[in-house]
Amino acid sequence: MAMKPLSSTVRVLDWDELPARARDIPEGFNPLDEGVLMRHQSEFLKMPQSIVAVPKGRRTGMTFAKALDSTLIAASRRSAGGDNVFYIGDTKEKGLEFIGYCAKFARVIAEAQGQGVSGIEEFLFEDQDDRGNSKHITAYRIRFSSGFQVTALSSRPANIRGLQGIVVIDEAAFHQDVQGVLDAATALLIWGGKIVVISSHNGKSNPFNQFCKDIEEGRYGDDAAVYTVTFDNAVENGLYERVCMMKREQPTPEGKLRWYSRIRNSYGPRKAAMREELDAVPRDGSGVCLPGVWIDAAMREERPVLRLVLDDDFVKKSDEERRSWCQAWITQHLDPVLEQLDPRYRWVFGDDFARHRDFSILVPLGITGTLKRYCPWVLELQNVPTRQQEQIKWHIIERLPNWRGGAMDATGSGQILAEYTADKFGHDSVHQIMLSRAWYGLWMPKMIQWFEDGVIDLPRDANLESDLRAIVDVDGIPMIPGVRKADLKEPELYRHGDFAIALALACFASLNQRQPIPIDYLSTGPRPSMTGLGDERPVASITDTGFGTVAGTNDFRGF
Repeated sequence: MAMKPLSSTVRVLDWDELPARARDIPEGFNPLDEGVLMRHQSEFLKMPQSIVAVPKGRRTGMTFAKALDSTLIAASRRSAGGDNVFYIGDTKEKGLEFIGYCAKFARVIAEAQGQGVSGIEEFLFEDQDDRGNSKHITAYRIRFSSGFQVTALSSRPANIRGLQGIVVIDEAAFHQDVQGVLDAATALLIWGGKIVVISSHNGKSNPFNQFCKDIEEGRYGDDAAVYTVTFDNAVENGLYERVCMMKREQPTPEGKLRWYSRIRNSYGPRKAAMREELDAVPRDGSGVCLPGVWIDAAMREERPVLRLVLDDDFVKKSDEERRSWCQAWITQHLDPVLEQLDPRYRWVFGDDFARHRDFSILVPLGITGTLKRYCPWVLELQNVPTRQQEQIKWHIIERLPNWRGGAMDATGSGQILAEYTADKFGHDSVHQIMLSRAWYGLWMPKMIQWFEDGVIDLPRDANLESDLRAIVDVDGIPMIPGVRKADLKEPELYRHGDFAIALALACFASLNQRQPIPIDYLSTGPRPSMTGLGDERPVASITDTGFGTVAGTNDFRGF
């Protein structure tokens, strides 16, 4: 029930927060019991389809497995299924790495079977485009006495056309022309070839993701399949134990916990990137909207971040008990920072509502005489009942000096509190915002521009920084992408950009002030009648001539 400080975003996970596969090490477990390959690797290589797409988590060993398979295929006679293998990576270095794997396997196979095998050969491959223009590019290959070879080419789509054999496209989502590579590879199937497309995701709109969806929806027929491999799949199949074996270390449950936590926490606030790269869940968007240097410049000094986190038993108390406890918290923690607000500034607020998992955040924003946006502190509430949120937030609004309005998240469960607040303080003063792509597209760029211009002044805090970094480019619109709880491995650990939304709402309120602005004036006292330059002249009057004319004199006496 008491206020609990929120620990740093990057931390070692608690034991119970991990999936069982990341905790357990079976007694006497030998990572090589099932052979050189892990279960997911061998299952992938057994797939008979002509088109196989493999969305994967990073470092799950799929390219390594395909290098072993490619070596065995190229070393075999045609009657045993032998064929040429062409590897197409997204970089020249990837091709050389793949050929290096094959060379190591080839030496073992050659010694075991007494076959001949060449070393790694660097040669010039003639690359010809659709117009017949050709040029020579660097490629790598290993030739076997079977008459077949493993060749690593560049990622140009023209390279594939006219080849015959098995084509492995690695990290397809990161090729310069993803769709071109996929289109060119399909021509190989006419002569009985095979296409294997391996890649981690690079956004939902990437052609690789669409390629996988098309296969799953049957658009490529029965001779195509998708095999998804996540980081957790590899952990379940002994990845940690193999890492220990390579490092000549003894695997332990505690060591596995630290290792697993370190991998996940290494992404810091980039949770969408973590889900994409480890869990094979493509993110809505990509790209950095707020560079770190802009955020660092805006967070000029440490200031209070008031975080109130309540347990589940608090809501079971009586309304009187809850209000009394909350009022004591307000008096102790909130009133001191409210009393320090500068009355010379015009004050607005932004409020992003949440009830349970996410943080409900209120951001006061002072507009200075030079039009800078100054945030003196931030309020964060987690698992706080709506009635108590109302109590706390209304207390703040009533005490904002020179208040000019606010904007509240009226999406979903926030709609009720936003409506009640507008009823109390005025619908022209409290904007009820339905967050949408259209709203983000109009208002988020304005906030980002203020970061670039250096007119936003925020408290320095790691969690607030994490939220700002959660803004991503989704089809050209900077926004906080929606995250389903099912997409998260440990959803209670993650912030969801709540401060960034609240700040954007505060910036909106600062540009849409509804409170009338008083104008100071100085009176010189009552004025005499308009009698012109002398008392003998008549007082101005209205006649009925024409449309009505004014008879009288000009008054040049001023104010």
